[in-house]
Amino acid sequence: MSHTASSTLSVQLLGTLRVWSHDEEILIGPPKQRALLALLAIRLGVVVRREQIVDALWGPEPPATAANGVHTYVAGLRRALDPVRAGRGSGEVLVTRSDGYELRLPVEAVDAALFVRQREEARRMAAAGRPEAAFERLGAALGLWHGEALAGVPGPFAAMERVRLREMRFAAVEEWIGGMIAAGGSEEAVVVLNEAIVQEPLREKLRYLLMLALSRCGRQAHALQAYSETRTYLDEELGIEPGVELRNLHARILAGTVEGSRPPRSPQRETVPAQAERRSTAPTAAAYLPSHLPSRANVFVGRSAELRKVREMLTRESPERGRATPILAIDGAPGVGKSALALELAHESLDRFPDGHLYADLGGTSDHPLSAFDVLAQLLRNLGIQRASLPTDLDGRVMLYRSLLHGKKMLVVLDNALGADQLRPLIPQGSACLIVTSRQPQRGLVVRYGAHRIGLKPLDRETATALLLALTGAEQGTDRRSAVSRLAELCGCLPLAIRITAGRLLGDPYASPERLAALYEDPLTRLELLAVEGDDDMSIRSVITVSYRHLSEETARLFRMLCRTGLEEVGPMSPVQLMGITPTAAASHLESLTDHGLLEQTGPEEYRLNDLVRIYGAGLAEVRPQAIPLHTPRKLAITQDPDGRRIGGRVS
Repeated sequence: MSHTASSTLSVQLLGTLRVWSHDEEILIGPPKQRALLALLAIRLGVVVRREQIVDALWGPEPPATAANGVHTYVAGLRRALDPVRAGRGSGEVLVTRSDGYELRLPVEAVDAALFVRQREEARRMAAAGRPEAAFERLGAALGLWHGEALAGVPGPFAAMERVRLREMRFAAVEEWIGGMIAAGGSEEAVVVLNEAIVQEPLREKLRYLLMLALSRCGRQAHALQAYSETRTYLDEELGIEPGVELRNLHARILAGTVEGSRPPRSPQRETVPAQAERRSTAPTAAAYLPSHLPSRANVFVGRSAELRKVREMLTRESPERGRATPILAIDGAPGVGKSALALELAHESLDRFPDGHLYADLGGTSDHPLSAFDVLAQLLRNLGIQRASLPTDLDGRVMLYRSLLHGKKMLVVLDNALGADQLRPLIPQGSACLIVTSRQPQRGLVVRYGAHRIGLKPLDRETATALLLALTGAEQGTDRRSAVSRLAELCGCLPLAIRITAGRLLGDPYASPERLAALYEDPLTRLELLAVEGDDDMSIRSVITVSYRHLSEETARLFRMLCRTGLEEVGPMSPVQLMGITPTAAASHLESLTDHGLLEQTGPEEYRLNDLVRIYGAGLAEVRPQAIPLHTPRKLAITQDPDGRRIGGRVS
């Protein structure tokens, strides 16, 4: 065997199929040729008959050209693996036999063959009373893996072989973790087991080892919780109970007779949240309960219809009724109170979700929204996963997140979402409930997941007045209701503007509703006053700007035009006359403005500009197309299209 052939080749099967020669990767060729190499490498040193190759590559119904195809792929492999072979000879790596072909390489050159050998060696070491050596050899064997075996290799043989190799891999993982626990590495084993169970949730041996490791760490509460989750999962997925070994271990944990177990740590030595380790006076100890909701608004007024709708939804789609994850999607204009409503609903519903409450601000209203990858890191950390144990890829984090929430009655609040791509990986499964807030309607959640959408509008004037009175104290407003009502109206009946205004009234001993209303009558002054210095989230101008920045250039131009006309109500033909565009284009622009919360749809073909939004838009860069006369607002208000529909709207 030449030095330039078999002694310098190495083949990777435990991951994407790759081949190296002299430490330089070489190309193997088309998919079927790669599949042939995988077959020969798996059967290393064994003659594979031609009919077996045909079955492996094409299945039970091969094409008439299959036999010729085998010859073609064999020739291609020889050129790739042994380019210096003499003439058209058989070569030293891929050898022709009477009825087939044999790949001749050392075991060390094919990772799958080396994995099998090292695992067998580890078993012999363990049987000979050398557990430390067995543990190290198993670790070396598992270190050969680089992902799913035969990734990307086509054909029925590769599909079956992937299943066989995966089974061998996780059997080795179980043996290796068993050695880790026996050597006193239970805490390290817990981390590895959590990741392994995400990939193989039905392997009871992994769950047995997790319960054992947790118990030996002194975390009996977590061990019991792991059993409960396993029982629920097996029942939901397969309709079966845990096996005898799991049930026996569960009984031993309850009885406190698990060998090698430590008692729960004292409070002075706790290294995880106290709730996770503390003994309970209940029959079983309480596990770590994540609770990360921000506080609700100190005063909440109105939204009774929305609250009633959600209560009905939670009752109708409770986990006990076997429904999928209930999803509530709240959308609306900037400052309309989406987050306040979401948190009010969340705090009101805490008792429905005894397993915990998660919250994340997705930053969709900022210049730098979070990626799903980063949000999952935050959520997993809140669920008790250590930073060092976080999966390094998105799919891994999604699987771990959904696995941890599986079967649990948890509430997840995702505030300020940007869109479907950001949200999709964050949707839990099973018994959890999800509340999402966003400026744009999340129609994808409605279509794909059956989400319940609530489109928030500004408060009516009476409710807005009641909110301002409640925030400032009823005794101040009883004899000044007219001024307070006018002040609420000047706030556009937006809850954010009303809360900022209440802060001004409470923070200035000389302020009064009458004086502040007089200042608000000037539009530019009003926008300047509706802000809390140093807090962009408490600034009407800032929150509207975020939506404006997301508009296309032409939609932004239309927005400025509409605001400068002074129109309060807008018809479907307004953009047509203002910009000279088609009705179809006009409808698209109006939909975009509505989706970004800059225009409120009040009917099938009726829209309204909130007063504060209109003031903001009118104060942007000058837009004076010559085709628009100075009296355009009045003309638009009375113009009709050929079908008699109103084009413009009422002039304020």
